[in-house]
Amino acid sequence: MTSIRRWLLGWLIFGLAAASGVAGFGIFHTAREEASELFDYELRTVALSLPSNLAGASDGEHRNPDLGDLADDRVVIEIWDRSGQLIYHSTRAPVFSRLPAGFSTVERGEVHWRAFGLEQRDRYIQVAQPISVREDLALQLALHTLWPLGVLVPVTILLVLLVVARGLAPIGGLTRALTTRSLDSLEPLHLDGTVPVEIKPLVEALNDLLQRLNVASQAQRTFIADAAHELRSPLAALKLQLQAASRDGSLKGEGQALERVEGRVNRIIHLVQQLLTLAREDAHPVTSMVPVSMRRIGEQAVGDLSLLAETREIDLGLECEDARTGYDAYTVLAEPHGMSVLLGNLLNNAIRHTPRGGRVDVILRRAGERVGFDVVDSGSGIPEAEIERVFDRFYRGEDAQGEGSGLGLAIVARIAARHQLALSMRNNVGRTGLCVSVFGLTVYELVAPVAAKS
Repeated sequence: MTSIRRWLLGWLIFGLAAASGVAGFGIFHTAREEASELFDYELRTVALSLPSNLAGASDGEHRNPDLGDLADDRVVIEIWDRSGQLIYHSTRAPVFSRLPAGFSTVERGEVHWRAFGLEQRDRYIQVAQPISVREDLALQLALHTLWPLGVLVPVTILLVLLVVARGLAPIGGLTRALTTRSLDSLEPLHLDGTVPVEIKPLVEALNDLLQRLNVASQAQRTFIADAAHELRSPLAALKLQLQAASRDGSLKGEGQALERVEGRVNRIIHLVQQLLTLAREDAHPVTSMVPVSMRRIGEQAVGDLSLLAETREIDLGLECEDARTGYDAYTVLAEPHGMSVLLGNLLNNAIRHTPRGGRVDVILRRAGERVGFDVVDSGSGIPEAEIERVFDRFYRGEDAQGEGSGLGLAIVARIAARHQLALSMRNNVGRTGLCVSVFGLTVYELVAPVAAKS
């Protein structure tokens, strides 16, 4: 996968390195030419400044002229008289053949020399110097010139890193804004005014996509809600007509057949009711939190399902652990209707999957500033391989029994997600049954009496 950051940094740093190399070569070449011009000028100056009486044998007994700083540069001086006889050459210096007047370059013993010849009235002067001296000086001049460039390159690379990171920061902000969103959040992205012009089309395209998804999702939720609402009334009427016909004898048939028909109608009514509840929960992605008593909600849920539990001979109860007072209301911040639906679905699911003579308990518990509850039953439990899937919509296990629709636990998961609660399910240890845990409700201590009335 191509990375914009790596691509930008790679090409910018490569371009900077290539430009620095070209600049360094240019600086060295310029310094070399300037050094050559300087030494040529000095060779010519030496030739012109030699005294007219400079002469002597080539045995080294004569005095060398004072050449100042050029003495360290191994300048070779040779003088010929008008007859062409060598009358002077530098001590321990190599003897060159007479070269034409002006500047020339020669090689002697694998060493290149730069020479200058000057024709005077009664003599011929030739001054030479190794080219390596010029190269050394050119290198020194280049190094003195290049050291600011050597400092500038790492500083520029650091600046490039910072600029690229700063330039790509809005993309990182957009990524974080999308990754931290919930699955149900389809609101448009609202970024500050520092968003670059190049990213605005992307943000606008994402907002347009989110808007279209929101419209499609809303249409789907509206359809499910309307369909469930339209189906609920005729199904209820059908059930009433079936019961009336069974009582007055106008509907004839075997008792088991009538029970099966009534059971199917009840199951369809339950499915429609769950669809309507699920559509209502999907239509309210934002939860309005108010103080509510979880103890009262638990008592109400146990009371509403007590008749169903009695018909199945199931012991249904409510327990309160870690109560702070004699009547601890367990007041929390939550949405009352959602919590009632959540607890009611868990109890209904537990009762329907617990055999006769079993037990179902709602256990309220505290942990610091958080409140939660467990719904524990003595049923057969769920295979470990299916625990991760039971919260999916319309999923029912292979061994599932009863009139379930496969939506009860999906509604529970939806409400728990809206309240940002921890929802877990596990089989009981050491005994049969299942335990569903809901935890994470924030304690609200100040208005417990008001919450009890809600």
